[in-house]
Amino acid sequence: MAAMAGSGLSNQTGAAVGALAFPVLGPLGVVAVRQYVAALVLLAVARPRPRAFTWRQWWPVLLLGGVFGSMNLSLYSAVDRIGLGLAVTLEFLGPLAIALAASRRRLDAGCAVLAAAGVVVLMRPRPSTDYAGMALGLVAACCWASYILLNRVVGRRVPGAQGAAAASAVSALAFLPAGVTVALAHPPTAGAVLCAVTAGLLSSAVPYLTDLLTLRHVPAQTFGLFMSVNPVLAAVVGWVVLGQGLGGAEWAGIGAVVTANAVSIATTRG
Repeated sequence: MAAMAGSGLSNQTGAAVGALAFPVLGPLGVVAVRQYVAALVLLAVARPRPRAFTWRQWWPVLLLGGVFGSMNLSLYSAVDRIGLGLAVTLEFLGPLAIALAASRRRLDAGCAVLAAAGVVVLMRPRPSTDYAGMALGLVAACCWASYILLNRVVGRRVPGAQGAAAASAVSALAFLPAGVTVALAHPPTAGAVLCAVTAGLLSSAVPYLTDLLTLRHVPAQTFGLFMSVNPVLAAVVGWVVLGQGLGGAEWAGIGAVVTANAVSIATTRG
């Protein structure tokens, strides 16, 4: 339980620390560094053998690499515009949609309605509403849903964690031109680079290794329940680290999404 809670806290803290580098590197530069760090860690752990991959293995790996980068870029861009708590809550609609789509239970239909109500509250029209930021959060949700589906395909076709490592390397290579461009246009400071590297370690390396260990000891259902607290952790970390306070309505919207996910997972049999 401590490991699962620590993984979620590490993930959200990493995102918050990465946001501190936005004024220098921007979301694109921070995501580029994060992809490099994730690739180095996963390649060292999994040690894939790409030359042995067939095209049947390569095509989902390539798609996964593209989705991985797109997911992080859309999320960090959303964080830059609407804050960490709201961005992560909208992104969390991706796995929630996957969980609810395959169900035919009335309870899950109710969970979907509850989550939708939470989103309506979060996206309600106000003078300060950033619709572009909200849209980026929803793009991140679609990318996370695609990431889950592609991971299943890669997991069946590529042994161990080799597929995930190869996908992270593909993503890192795709972000290499962007990273060079950002560095030339806006020479990074040591502090900004340190924040971006820390984001890569806390949001990619630590959660990946921790979750890998945790899933050997706890059921997937329990793991999913703990994952559902991530929007709350993101909101708290965003407030503590970035000073991004939320009003009562925003907390209610986040609570609705978290509750819908938790109830759906907790009542799932098997």
